[in-house]
Amino acid sequence: MAVGIPATAEAVITPYFWEEACKHLMKKDRVMKRLIPQFGDACLQTRGDAFVTLARSIIGQQISVKAAQTVWDRFSLLPKKLTPANVLKLKVDDMRAAGLSARKVEYLVDLALNFDNGALHVKDWDSMDDEEIIAELVSIRGIGRWTAEMFMIFHLMRPNVLPLDDAGLITGISQNYFSGDVVSRSDAREVAAAWAPYCSVATWYIWRSLDPLPVAY
Repeated sequence: MAVGIPATAEAVITPYFWEEACKHLMKKDRVMKRLIPQFGDACLQTRGDAFVTLARSIIGQQISVKAAQTVWDRFSLLPKKLTPANVLKLKVDDMRAAGLSARKVEYLVDLALNFDNGALHVKDWDSMDDEEIIAELVSIRGIGRWTAEMFMIFHLMRPNVLPLDDAGLITGISQNYFSGDVVSRSDAREVAAAWAPYCSVATWYIWRSLDPLPVAY
């Protein structure tokens, strides 16, 4: 499940396709027809900063939402402005003192380097397909396919991402479609066939069925 940092007032950008996606999903899928009305006007939101989104995802790896928020609050105060160049100027000891492990410090530095030296084709992302973006992102230390898919959902707002490595998605499909029985990736893919071309939106609602609190990166 997307274990990021709770959405706040700063997260104001919402997907243009959300209303159309909800209509499509409610028409095509009995579970979505039940789930979507439960959450009113709530929808996916982004902070609109690629570097910050990925930095948050790295900090949030393998720790609770509350712990991630605490570490992020400390880390984000270290530079005057949270940019790749400024992160590269930080002292390792200061980053460790904010609560970051040695490995996460390495990951954040590598992330900042990739943004700062132009290794990432940020301006081309809008015209690149999902797999091309995933391939570019997973070349960064600390970023695997799951993180790349979360980035495409929460930052790029790609409408049709299906993160089959996400435990929350699999659990949610199990509970909502299979009465809690064990679900395989193949089962999940079969369920999601009705969601296309809005798998990202359906995934968001599956997450909400497990945790009503919206999460943003």
